[in-house]
Parts: sequence; structure tokens; C-alpha cells
Amino acid sequence: MLPKPPLWVAMYHSIADTADDPYRVTVSPVRFARQLCWLGERGLRGVSVRELLAATAEGRAAGLVGLTFDDGYADFAESALPLLLRHGFTATVYVLPGRLGGENAWDAAGPRKPLLSGDGIRRIAEAGMEIGSHGLTHVPLTETDERTLTAETRQSRTLLEELTGTPVDGFCYPYGQVDPRAIGAVRAAGYRYACAIDPGPYTGAYALPRVHIGEDDTAWRLAAKRLLHPLRRRRPTDLTPVRPGPAVVGAS
Repeated sequence: MLPKPPLWVAMYHSIADTADDPYRVTVSPVRFARQLCWLGERGLRGVSVRELLAATAEGRAAGLVGLTFDDGYADFAESALPLLLRHGFTATVYVLPGRLGGENAWDAAGPRKPLLSGDGIRRIAEAGMEIGSHGLTHVPLTETDERTLTAETRQSRTLLEELTGTPVDGFCYPYGQVDPRAIGAVRAAGYRYACAIDPGPYTGAYALPRVHIGEDDTAWRLAAKRLLHPLRRRRPTDLTPVRPGPAVVGAS
């Protein structure tokens, strides 16, 4: 039997019109609309990571693409949500409950972008989007002390569950930085999965690799990324979401 290809999870951040984008985290609404059309024209459907993992466990993930949005920018509700709903797609939005209604102060070079408020998060959750944690304040977990690590993982989950009234299953590592200690903390906090970027040997349910999608990703670039993805990502031995349990440092 041929091995199954790795899951394809797309990583977005901000959906807005801007000429100032030093970190390449912004996709214009026009480009984003075209990217969603590209998926639909190929019989692909964008879904949340929670839905993608559940479908994978049941052997029905063919044609599904995970869509994720990091940082919880307010423009998701204004620009991305209407387009996703128009296509019948869902997505996972990783937000920062320690910065509700604030801005991306961690990006030294700017520009400043407003973040979702509590009401904004509830609105997109009610529209069918999955809400996940991106930590409390957007700090690299691999560089924090134990107290901060616990707050960024456990406290952020508690706050989001109180805000939305629903379980928060997913975590997303700020800056994509992950190591066994961070994975252990995420597991201990009760999450069932976590997203990274290029986690290498840590790839698994608690360090899912993703593909960055930007403003320059036209149809041919998307096709190339989809084609090359299986070659660049080692398939995890197990992508089954894990039931909350005690921390196991180094587990994937």
C-alpha cells in the first residue's frame, strides 16, 4: 500500500490591503478570494484543523485543506470571514486572549494592526470558525520560564473557553518555535493538537507542519506548493488528536 501524503495545512495571518508588509504576513482580500477560488475549482474544501484531523482519523480527508490564521487580526472578521462563508469553507483562528482588542506590539517594524476583541472572537466562533490559542501574549515558548510557559498555554486556554463557552482543542506556537518542553506544556494544558511551521523531527499531532501562503501566491505558485508539499514534509506516524492527559515531554 502506498503511503498517504501529509496533510496540507495553509498558514495565513492578516487579510487586508496594505503597502507596508515587512514580515510578509498580509494577503489582500482580492488575492485571498482568488486563492479560495483556486481551491474550489480543484474540488478542494477549506476546513478547520479540528475538522481536518477528525476527517483524517475517519479516513475521509481526501479533498480537504486546513486553513489557519495566526495572531487573531481584526481584519479576519471584516475581510476573510465573508469570503470563507461564501465558499462554504471553515478555518481555525489562533488568537491571543492576553491582547484582546490590542495590537501586534511584538512586530517591531510594524505596521500596527488591530487584534480581535472578545466580541469579535465570539462572532467568528458563532459563524462556525474554530478558535484556537496562539498563547497569551505572543512570546516564543522555547525561551520562556516555567511560570510564563504555563500561563501562555494553560491560562490562555482557560480564558478562551470562558470567552467562547466551547472547548479549545488547538494551540499554535508563536513564531513556529517548538521543542520537547513546549510540546510537554501544550499537552499538559489539555490541548488535543498543535500547529507549528517546519517542526522537523517533532512532527506529529502536537507539531503539525504548515505551508505559508502570501500575497505572491498566484495559481501556479499554489500548484507548486501543493505538489512539493509531500516532498518537504515528513508524514507523522500518528495525526490522531490526543485526549487531554499528563504531559509527556518529547511526545508528538
